[in-house]
Amino acid sequence: MADKMLKITLVKSVSGRLAKQQKTVEALGLHKIGQTVVKKDNDCTRGMIFAVKHLVEVSEA
Repeated sequence: MADKMLKITLVKSVSGRLAKQQKTVEALGLHKIGQTVVKKDNDCTRGMIFAVKHLVEVSEA
């Protein structure tokens, strides 16, 4: 059985946001608005998404 995957898309700019939020978005592998990455659905990834939930959109891949 394969692990669940999450599709994470950056929808708002990190410009002017807290440094911690900027680094979290970068750690997710996102650099430009509209960019999408696919990550494993685990507690670590969910925690990072929660910290920047106002900047990203998440769906199951």
